[in-house]
Amino acid sequence: MTLTRKIAFEEHFSAVGFDDYSKAFVKHINTQASSELNARLADFDDTRISLMDQYAIDYVILSQTGPGVQNEPDAATAVRRSRQNNDFLAAQIDRNRARFGGFATLPMQDPDAAIEELRRTVKDLGFKGALVNGHTHGIYYDDRQYDPFWAELEKLGVPLYLHPFDAYDVPHAYSGHPELVGATWGWGVEAGTHALRLLFGGVFDRFPGVKVILGHMGEGLPFQRWRFDSRFAVYPHGVSLKQQPSQYIGSNILITTSGVCSHAALQGAIAEMGPQAVMFSVDYPYESIELAANFIDTAPLDEQTKNMVCYENAKKLFNL
Repeated sequence: MTLTRKIAFEEHFSAVGFDDYSKAFVKHINTQASSELNARLADFDDTRISLMDQYAIDYVILSQTGPGVQNEPDAATAVRRSRQNNDFLAAQIDRNRARFGGFATLPMQDPDAAIEELRRTVKDLGFKGALVNGHTHGIYYDDRQYDPFWAELEKLGVPLYLHPFDAYDVPHAYSGHPELVGATWGWGVEAGTHALRLLFGGVFDRFPGVKVILGHMGEGLPFQRWRFDSRFAVYPHGVSLKQQPSQYIGSNILITTSGVCSHAALQGAIAEMGPQAVMFSVDYPYESIELAANFIDTAPLDEQTKNMVCYENAKKLFNL
């Protein structure tokens, strides 16, 4: 099997003290697995680099594991801790700039502070964009108070990775089924719905240069493009867009393969969106680098398409 050069960018770490934010979902993982996860989240050298070398991952963009400061109730604390987290990550990157880049942690509780921190991390620290773990206490980013944030993101020319976490209110349909609330189902629905709020809320019409990345093979959106067009035409509810909904999915909304190692799903996503909109990632350490790399290396794609998905698309998006 030939190994294809790769760039991956749903790859997580955790700064000291940030594990408190993750207790809500880590408590559902058995103790041994949780200890191993924590060790891998704290590792920037031994295991991480060894696995990257073994599976031809040239470069990763690191992000604080969820939910991070999106779960912080105090805005001032979120601002302070975002800056601390980003400075910590910058110090790790400085030790190995050839292999590591960074996504900013942002205090979305305070849109002005989020803009300032985004600008600082991109311009001063060389970060490649930002990763935000969903809504902030029930506020979604199609809210007009975030328009200046989207304007700044567009101006800087960097993407936002919209990573999932719990819905603000647990849907009644999940009652009695806690297994549906998190990563198995609910997180993907939540992140996909948030992206659709941005789309139908006109964010991409107002800021056409904005790029939002969804993991997990696009949280299901690529496979609903036709239906979005069909049903929105019948039930627009007073909403007007400059293009059909499907046109934004593949241009403004890009996806990664993180956590979905299915050749059929990969081929379907490429068929729907085009190979330029699909990129490799792992979701390390929650997913296996070995499994993800073997999945993409054995994918039934022509060499040009595989290189685009594994390397060239990300290289272009992040100006590497």
